[in-house]
Amino acid sequence: MPLGPTKQLVPPDTAREAVPQRRTRLVLLSAGAGVLLAILWSFHFVDTVIGENVADTLLGHPAKETALSGAGAALLFSLVSGLAGTFTACNIAMAASLGPLGQAGGSVRHDGAGVLRTLARPTGLLLAGMVAVSGTYGFVGVLLGERLPQLSTATVGGMPVRLIQSAVVFGIIGLVLIWLGLAAIGLVRDPFAAHPARRVVVFGALAGGFLIGRPYPMFNKLFHWAVDNGNPLFGAAAFVLQSIGNVVLVAVIFALIIMVTRGRAVRWLADPRRAAAVTGALLIALGVFTVVYWDLRLPARFGYGWFPMMPYN
Repeated sequence: MPLGPTKQLVPPDTAREAVPQRRTRLVLLSAGAGVLLAILWSFHFVDTVIGENVADTLLGHPAKETALSGAGAALLFSLVSGLAGTFTACNIAMAASLGPLGQAGGSVRHDGAGVLRTLARPTGLLLAGMVAVSGTYGFVGVLLGERLPQLSTATVGGMPVRLIQSAVVFGIIGLVLIWLGLAAIGLVRDPFAAHPARRVVVFGALAGGFLIGRPYPMFNKLFHWAVDNGNPLFGAAAFVLQSIGNVVLVAVIFALIIMVTRGRAVRWLADPRRAAAVTGALLIALGVFTVVYWDLRLPARFGYGWFPMMPYN
Protein backbone atom coordinates (compact mmCIF):
# COMPACT_ATOMS: atom_id res chain seq x y z
CA MET A 1 0.00 0.00 0.00
CA PRO A 2 1.54 3.38 -1.01
CA LEU A 3 2.77 5.59 1.79
CA GLY A 4 0.34 8.50 1.39
CA PRO A 5 -0.37 10.56 -1.72
CA THR A 6 2.56 11.12 -4.03
CA LYS A 7 1.60 14.62 -5.14
CA GLN A 8 3.07 16.33 -2.09
CA LEU A 9 6.09 14.03 -1.91
CA VAL A 10 7.41 14.17 -5.46
CA PRO A 11 9.63 17.16 -6.32
CA PRO A 12 8.14 19.56 -8.89
CA ASP A 13 10.81 18.65 -11.46
CA THR A 14 10.29 14.89 -11.11
CA ALA A 15 7.87 13.13 -13.43
CA ARG A 16 5.04 11.30 -11.74
CA GLU A 17 6.00 8.07 -13.51
CA ALA A 18 9.43 8.15 -11.81
CA VAL A 19 7.87 7.23 -8.45
CA PRO A 20 8.10 3.45 -7.81
CA GLN A 21 4.99 1.53 -6.83
CA ARG A 22 4.68 -0.15 -3.42
CA ARG A 23 7.23 2.19 -1.86
CA THR A 24 6.42 1.13 1.69
CA ARG A 25 7.21 -2.49 0.87
CA LEU A 26 10.39 -1.43 -0.94
CA VAL A 27 11.58 0.53 2.10
CA LEU A 28 10.77 -2.28 4.55
CA LEU A 29 12.41 -5.00 2.44
CA SER A 30 15.50 -2.88 1.83
CA ALA A 31 15.83 -1.93 5.51
CA GLY A 32 15.29 -5.55 6.54
CA ALA A 33 18.03 -6.66 4.14
CA GLY A 34 20.37 -4.09 5.69
CA VAL A 35 19.66 -5.28 9.24
CA LEU A 36 20.08 -8.95 8.23
CA LEU A 37 23.41 -8.18 6.56
CA ALA A 38 24.61 -6.41 9.72
CA ILE A 39 23.71 -9.49 11.78
CA LEU A 40 25.33 -12.02 9.43
CA TRP A 41 28.42 -9.96 8.57
CA SER A 42 31.74 -11.59 9.48
CA PHE A 43 34.46 -8.95 9.81
CA HIS A 44 37.05 -11.69 10.38
CA PHE A 45 36.24 -13.30 7.03
CA VAL A 46 36.24 -10.10 4.95
CA ASP A 47 39.13 -8.37 6.76
CA THR A 48 41.44 -11.37 7.14
CA VAL A 49 40.45 -14.21 4.82
CA ILE A 50 39.62 -11.95 1.87
CA GLY A 51 41.40 -8.66 2.55
CA GLU A 52 44.76 -9.89 3.81
CA ASN A 53 44.97 -12.76 1.30
CA VAL A 54 44.23 -10.41 -1.61
CA ALA A 55 46.85 -7.92 -0.40
CA ASP A 56 49.43 -10.69 0.23
CA THR A 57 48.87 -12.10 -3.26
CA LEU A 58 49.15 -8.75 -5.02
CA LEU A 59 52.24 -7.66 -3.06
CA GLY A 60 53.90 -11.06 -3.16
CA HIS A 61 54.59 -11.08 0.58
CA PRO A 62 52.62 -10.65 3.85
CA ALA A 63 51.07 -7.18 3.74
CA LYS A 64 50.86 -6.80 7.52
CA GLU A 65 54.62 -7.34 7.80
CA THR A 66 55.52 -5.05 4.91
CA ALA A 67 57.85 -2.24 5.87
CA LEU A 68 56.87 0.95 4.05
CA SER A 69 60.46 1.96 3.43
CA GLY A 70 59.85 4.60 0.79
CA ALA A 71 57.25 6.70 -0.97
CA GLY A 72 56.99 4.31 -3.92
CA ALA A 73 56.38 1.27 -1.71
CA ALA A 74 53.89 3.18 0.41
CA LEU A 75 51.92 4.41 -2.61
CA LEU A 76 51.77 0.87 -4.03
CA PHE A 77 50.63 -0.35 -0.62
CA SER A 78 47.93 2.36 -0.67
CA LEU A 79 46.45 1.09 -3.93
CA VAL A 80 46.72 -2.60 -3.01
CA SER A 81 45.29 -2.19 0.49
CA GLY A 82 42.44 -0.11 -0.95
CA LEU A 83 41.61 -2.89 -3.40
CA ALA A 84 41.91 -5.53 -0.65
CA GLY A 85 39.55 -3.53 1.56
CA THR A 86 36.76 -3.37 -1.02
CA PHE A 87 34.50 -5.75 0.89
CA THR A 88 35.23 -4.61 4.42
CA ALA A 89 32.37 -3.24 6.55
CA CYS A 90 33.85 0.25 6.17
CA ASN A 91 33.62 0.08 2.38
CA ILE A 92 30.86 -2.37 1.39
CA ALA A 93 28.41 0.53 1.03
CA MET A 94 30.25 1.23 -2.25
CA ALA A 95 27.93 -1.43 -3.71
CA ALA A 96 25.12 1.11 -3.47
CA SER A 97 26.87 3.15 -6.17
CA LEU A 98 25.79 0.67 -8.87
CA GLY A 99 22.32 2.22 -9.01
CA PRO A 100 23.49 5.85 -9.37
CA LEU A 101 26.22 4.74 -11.81
CA GLY A 102 23.62 3.08 -14.02
CA GLN A 103 21.42 6.16 -13.97
CA ALA A 104 24.29 8.43 -14.95
CA GLY A 105 25.61 6.11 -17.63
CA GLY A 106 23.43 7.43 -20.44
CA SER A 107 22.90 5.54 -23.69
CA VAL A 108 25.20 2.68 -24.62
CA ARG A 109 26.28 1.04 -27.87
CA HIS A 110 27.21 -2.63 -28.16
CA ASP A 111 30.78 -2.01 -29.33
CA GLY A 112 33.74 -1.76 -26.98
CA ALA A 113 34.11 1.99 -27.39
CA GLY A 114 30.46 2.49 -26.47
CA VAL A 115 30.87 0.39 -23.32
CA LEU A 116 33.97 2.34 -22.32
CA ARG A 117 32.22 5.68 -22.81
CA THR A 118 29.24 4.50 -20.80
CA LEU A 119 31.58 3.39 -18.01
CA ALA A 120 33.94 6.37 -18.11
CA ARG A 121 31.54 9.23 -17.39
CA PRO A 122 29.84 7.93 -14.20
CA THR A 123 33.06 6.38 -12.89
CA GLY A 124 34.83 9.69 -13.45
CA LEU A 125 32.11 11.52 -11.55
CA LEU A 126 32.37 9.00 -8.69
CA LEU A 127 36.15 9.41 -8.56
CA ALA A 128 35.87 13.21 -8.60
CA GLY A 129 33.84 13.17 -5.40
CA MET A 130 36.07 10.55 -3.78
CA VAL A 131 39.36 12.22 -4.65
CA ALA A 132 38.22 15.62 -3.40
CA VAL A 133 37.42 14.25 0.06
CA SER A 134 40.10 11.59 0.45
CA GLY A 135 42.88 13.86 -0.84
CA THR A 136 41.83 16.67 1.50
CA TYR A 137 41.65 14.30 4.47
CA GLY A 138 45.08 12.85 3.66
CA PHE A 139 46.57 16.34 3.53
CA VAL A 140 44.91 17.54 6.75
CA GLY A 141 45.45 14.19 8.50
CA VAL A 142 49.21 14.44 8.13
CA LEU A 143 49.17 17.97 9.53
CA LEU A 144 47.07 16.92 12.56
CA GLY A 145 48.91 13.64 13.10
CA GLU A 146 48.50 11.94 16.45
CA ARG A 147 45.88 14.46 17.51
CA LEU A 148 43.35 12.56 15.39
CA PRO A 149 41.24 10.05 17.35
CA GLN A 150 41.67 7.65 14.42
CA LEU A 151 45.36 7.24 15.31
CA SER A 152 44.84 7.06 19.06
CA THR A 153 45.45 3.93 21.14
CA ALA A 154 43.40 5.28 24.07
CA THR A 155 40.07 3.90 25.23
CA VAL A 156 36.96 5.49 26.74
CA GLY A 157 34.81 3.21 28.87
CA GLY A 158 36.63 0.22 27.43
CA MET A 159 35.96 1.23 23.80
CA PRO A 160 38.89 2.35 21.62
CA VAL A 161 38.76 6.04 20.74
CA ARG A 162 39.44 5.26 17.07
CA LEU A 163 36.32 3.06 16.98
CA ILE A 164 34.26 5.84 18.55
CA GLN A 165 35.32 8.02 15.62
CA SER A 166 34.30 5.17 13.27
CA ALA A 167 30.86 4.90 14.88
CA VAL A 168 30.24 8.64 14.58
CA VAL A 169 31.48 8.98 11.00
CA PHE A 170 29.79 5.88 9.61
CA GLY A 171 26.60 6.65 11.52
CA ILE A 172 26.39 10.02 9.75
CA ILE A 173 27.27 8.54 6.37
CA GLY A 174 24.69 5.77 6.82
CA LEU A 175 21.95 8.29 7.61
CA VAL A 176 22.85 10.31 4.51
CA LEU A 177 22.69 7.14 2.39
CA ILE A 178 19.23 6.36 3.78
CA TRP A 179 18.09 9.91 3.04
CA LEU A 180 19.41 9.63 -0.53
CA GLY A 181 17.55 6.34 -0.90
CA LEU A 182 14.27 7.81 0.35
CA ALA A 183 14.78 10.79 -1.96
CA ALA A 184 15.38 8.48 -4.93
CA ILE A 185 11.96 6.87 -4.50
CA GLY A 186 10.15 10.15 -3.84
CA LEU A 187 9.45 9.92 -0.12
CA VAL A 188 11.48 13.05 0.57
CA ARG A 189 12.46 15.86 -1.76
CA ASP A 190 15.19 14.75 -4.16
CA PRO A 191 17.63 17.55 -5.08
CA PHE A 192 19.17 15.25 -7.72
CA ALA A 193 15.95 14.26 -9.50
CA ALA A 194 16.82 16.20 -12.65
CA HIS A 195 20.59 15.74 -12.27
CA PRO A 196 21.46 12.05 -11.51
CA ALA A 197 25.11 12.78 -12.30
CA ARG A 198 25.30 15.01 -9.22
CA ARG A 199 24.06 12.12 -7.09
CA VAL A 200 27.09 10.11 -8.26
CA VAL A 201 29.47 12.94 -7.28
CA VAL A 202 27.88 13.21 -3.83
CA PHE A 203 28.06 9.45 -3.38
CA GLY A 204 31.72 9.60 -4.36
CA ALA A 205 32.29 12.25 -1.69
CA LEU A 206 30.62 10.00 0.88
CA ALA A 207 32.79 7.09 -0.24
CA GLY A 208 35.86 9.28 0.17
CA GLY A 209 34.57 10.02 3.67
CA PHE A 210 34.82 6.30 4.49
CA LEU A 211 38.52 6.94 5.12
CA ILE A 212 37.66 9.35 7.92
CA GLY A 213 36.19 6.53 9.96
CA ARG A 214 38.05 3.50 8.62
CA PRO A 215 39.61 1.30 11.34
CA TYR A 216 40.92 -1.27 8.82
CA PRO A 217 44.39 -2.37 10.09
CA MET A 218 46.14 -1.95 6.74
CA PHE A 219 44.71 1.55 6.34
CA ASN A 220 45.79 2.38 9.90
CA LYS A 221 49.30 1.25 9.00
CA LEU A 222 49.24 3.47 5.92
CA PHE A 223 47.96 6.43 7.95
CA HIS A 224 50.77 6.08 10.49
CA TRP A 225 53.31 5.97 7.66
CA ALA A 226 51.88 9.16 6.14
CA VAL A 227 52.07 10.97 9.48
CA ASP A 228 55.59 9.73 10.18
CA ASN A 229 56.61 10.83 6.69
CA GLY A 230 55.41 14.33 7.55
CA ASN A 231 54.65 15.37 3.97
CA PRO A 232 50.96 16.30 3.55
CA LEU A 233 51.23 15.97 -0.24
CA PHE A 234 52.33 12.35 0.14
CA GLY A 235 49.47 11.86 2.57
CA ALA A 236 46.99 13.23 0.04
CA ALA A 237 48.40 11.05 -2.75
CA ALA A 238 48.34 7.91 -0.57
CA PHE A 239 44.74 8.49 0.47
CA VAL A 240 43.65 9.18 -3.11
CA LEU A 241 45.22 5.88 -4.21
CA GLN A 242 43.48 4.14 -1.31
CA SER A 243 40.14 5.49 -2.58
CA ILE A 244 40.91 4.49 -6.16
CA GLY A 245 41.68 0.98 -4.94
CA ASN A 246 38.29 0.94 -3.23
CA VAL A 247 36.44 1.81 -6.45
CA VAL A 248 38.31 -0.41 -8.94
CA LEU A 249 36.22 -3.51 -8.28
CA VAL A 250 32.97 -1.53 -8.42
CA ALA A 251 34.02 -0.17 -11.83
CA VAL A 252 34.90 -3.68 -13.01
CA ILE A 253 31.54 -5.05 -11.86
CA PHE A 254 29.75 -2.15 -13.57
CA ALA A 255 31.69 -2.85 -16.79
CA LEU A 256 30.91 -6.58 -16.62
CA ILE A 257 27.21 -5.88 -16.14
CA ILE A 258 27.24 -3.64 -19.22
CA MET A 259 29.17 -6.13 -21.35
CA VAL A 260 27.36 -9.29 -20.26
CA THR A 261 23.95 -7.70 -20.83
CA ARG A 262 25.21 -5.92 -24.01
CA GLY A 263 24.02 -2.62 -22.59
CA ARG A 264 20.52 -3.87 -21.76
CA ALA A 265 21.07 -3.27 -18.03
CA VAL A 266 21.75 0.44 -18.61
CA ARG A 267 18.82 0.73 -21.00
CA TRP A 268 16.64 -1.10 -18.45
CA LEU A 269 17.65 1.51 -15.88
CA ALA A 270 16.67 4.23 -18.34
CA ASP A 271 13.10 3.69 -17.16
CA PRO A 272 12.73 6.32 -14.39
CA ARG A 273 10.61 4.09 -12.13
CA ARG A 274 13.02 1.15 -12.34
CA ALA A 275 16.03 3.39 -11.82
CA ALA A 276 14.44 4.98 -8.76
CA ALA A 277 13.53 1.58 -7.28
CA VAL A 278 17.00 0.07 -7.80
CA THR A 279 18.85 3.17 -6.60
CA GLY A 280 16.57 3.63 -3.61
CA ALA A 281 16.71 -0.02 -2.56
CA LEU A 282 20.52 -0.17 -2.70
CA LEU A 283 21.01 3.11 -0.85
CA ILE A 284 18.49 2.27 1.88
CA ALA A 285 19.79 -1.28 2.39
CA LEU A 286 23.47 -0.27 2.58
CA GLY A 287 22.64 2.84 4.61
CA VAL A 288 20.72 0.80 7.19
CA PHE A 289 23.55 -1.76 7.27
CA THR A 290 26.10 1.00 7.90
CA VAL A 291 24.11 2.55 10.76
CA VAL A 292 23.17 -0.76 12.40
CA TYR A 293 26.64 -2.28 12.09
CA TRP A 294 28.61 0.70 13.36
CA ASP A 295 26.18 2.22 15.87
CA LEU A 296 24.43 -0.87 17.28
CA ARG A 297 26.55 -3.95 16.66
CA LEU A 298 29.96 -2.35 17.30
CA PRO A 299 29.08 -0.71 20.66
CA ALA A 300 27.40 -3.97 21.76
CA ARG A 301 30.77 -5.74 21.46
CA PHE A 302 32.04 -3.42 24.21
CA GLY A 303 29.03 -3.82 26.48
CA TYR A 304 26.97 -0.85 25.26
CA GLY A 305 23.52 -2.23 24.47
CA TRP A 306 22.71 -5.62 22.98
CA PHE A 307 22.93 -6.97 19.45
CA PRO A 308 22.55 -10.57 18.18
CA MET A 309 25.97 -12.07 17.45
CA MET A 310 26.64 -15.06 15.21
CA PRO A 311 28.87 -17.87 16.58
CA TYR A 312 31.57 -17.04 14.02
CA ASN A 313 31.77 -13.45 15.28
